[in-house]
Amino acid sequence: MIWVCPLSKVEATVTSTSADRLLSLLAPGTAMTRPAAILEANHLFLSLHDIAEPQEGMTLPGEAHMRTLLDFAESWNRAKPLVVNCYAGISRSTASAYIIAAALQPSRDEGELAQALRLASPSATPNPLLIALADAMLGRQGRMVAAIQSIGRGADAFEGVPFALDIGR
Repeated sequence: MIWVCPLSKVEATVTSTSADRLLSLLAPGTAMTRPAAILEANHLFLSLHDIAEPQEGMTLPGEAHMRTLLDFAESWNRAKPLVVNCYAGISRSTASAYIIAAALQPSRDEGELAQALRLASPSATPNPLLIALADAMLGRQGRMVAAIQSIGRGADAFEGVPFALDIGR
């Protein structure tokens, strides 16, 4: 099970789900305190901005970020939940949850997975560059990008409500 939440809800989400792995995608300089329940080796912190095109002074998500994310996902044994967070729990984290689910379930239909994401989170607005990078690296031939485009922008929200994306075992 993958749980997605905003930064403000990381501690509570880790505690309530008994998660033992954490993926955090935050802008450089954003303070992050790793919950005590998460071992340092089980916390991946990716420092990048929530942008889809280069902007001066900002860290654009890139292939190295995506390879690190995919390696972290592939090393997860799924015995306990994985929590994924970004600042608001709406863009980088929802993209990452979708990407991890697609990577760990290569035969799962991209459109069905995107619909499951939308049902789980009305505010999910996955970062399009993260989706495009993963689509290329996973050899999905544009299907991930098209599936995320098909669900459109999520409902306006200051921050997302924590939610689960079931990926089975």
